[in-house]
This record gives sequence, structure tokens and C-alpha cells, in this order.
Amino acid sequence: MAINNSVEIKDNENIDDLQLNGLMLIQKTDGFKFGVDAVLLSDFANVKKKHKVIDLCTGTGIIPFLLYGKYNPSSIKGIEVQEDMVEMANRSVNLNETYNIEFIHRDLKDIDFLKTVEKADVITVNPPYKLNNAGIVNPSDKLSIARHEVLCNLENVIEASRILLKDNGRLFMVHRPERLADIITLMRKYKIEPKRIRMVHPNKNKAPNIVLVEGQRDGGSFLKWDAPIYVYNEDGNYSDEINRIYGRGENNK
Repeated sequence: MAINNSVEIKDNENIDDLQLNGLMLIQKTDGFKFGVDAVLLSDFANVKKKHKVIDLCTGTGIIPFLLYGKYNPSSIKGIEVQEDMVEMANRSVNLNETYNIEFIHRDLKDIDFLKTVEKADVITVNPPYKLNNAGIVNPSDKLSIARHEVLCNLENVIEASRILLKDNGRLFMVHRPERLADIITLMRKYKIEPKRIRMVHPNKNKAPNIVLVEGQRDGGSFLKWDAPIYVYNEDGNYSDEINRIYGRGENNK
């Protein structure tokens, strides 16, 4: 893929190679960096070329770019409340010349706005994980916004997903296992039926620290548990499943 070298990269930014079809991502050198959560979610999401996708709490735009590189869906919109993140993500669009990706600066709690957006086949979201009362946080701090429910909470995310999804559309979320009861309860409150769950463990001897959840708007009640993911083998190397998800060959373990 050709890179547009005319795109401005600011002094506090760098370009990260996503190791996927030549895609690059602009990130702040001292800001929130994407991690394994985004990569796991992009693999878990069942996205087709015909789909219209919306990514909530999109941040730097990492999930839209991973979905583009893996599936090349019809269109991807990322919605983010932090204006500087949206401006940076749209420069990543220009950098990669991936013009079926668009980033929008709006608050997902703005219900009137959500009702004007074209409905999506798929919604992905990597929301803030920590409850706003789980320790003192600075509401203007970028890392706090990414990690704590400062500007939106889990219910806001699921309510927004209900509005934005087409009939029978799918929601794919990555979160923490301790919030699973909240996730299922709120999904059912907004008539998004939990359909599939996958736990992610650091290794076979440790409890899961990530959960992947799929829900369907107005879906029937049937819940499937996928086989767990173990990030590391007993020898400390990455598992075959993690290497598959990252697209690593045998020589890159």
C-alpha cells in the first residue's frame, strides 16, 4: 500500500507500522497506545466485505484500520468524543489513503445525533473499562478518559449500539471479565441478545483478564462459549492462537 508522505506528523506524534497490508497509524508519543485488546477484538468481530461498520470510542482509530486491513468492509465510521484524537485519526486516513474510513467527532450520548447516522451491520467497541468511582481520576486526562468511565459508561455504549445497529445487526465488545454480568444485563435491557463469549487468559494457570462478547440486536436467546485464548504457552512463548491472530509465522514466535 502506498503511503501519502505529504501528511503532517506533529512533534509529539509517531507513525506505527501495523504489520498488516502496509497500514500505518499515527499515535501520540506520550498518549494512550493500542494494545492486545484491539487486536483481539478485530479478530473476534465477524465482519464481511458488504458490511457497514461503526466503531465506538474509537480513539486513535486502531480498530477501524485493523478491520480495514483484515476484511475491507464497505464503510467504517469511528465515533470519538475527543476532538484531537479524531483529527489525528483522519490524518491516518489520509496517510494510508483509506477513504472508506471516516472519523467523526461526536459524543455517543448525543441520542439525537445517533438517530441521524446510517444504521450499521456491525458495531465494534473497546470502551473504558474502569468504573468512574474506582479511584480518583482527572476528567481532563487523556489516559483517564481512555481507561475510566469518565465521559461515557457501559450503559451509554450499549444504548448507543441499540440505536445504531440495523435489525439483527451485531455488536462486538472487548472488556474485563469482572464486568461480564453488567454487560449481559445491559445488553438484554436494550434488547441486544448475548450470542457468543470468549475468555482470554494470560496462560493456562491464570484467570482470564479479557472477555470478548458478541450480541445481536433483537436476536433469539442462544449463547455460545468459544474456546478460551491463552496468550502464552507454558514455555513462555506466544501461543499458536495468538500467533495466528497477529499473523505471525513460525519464525516469529
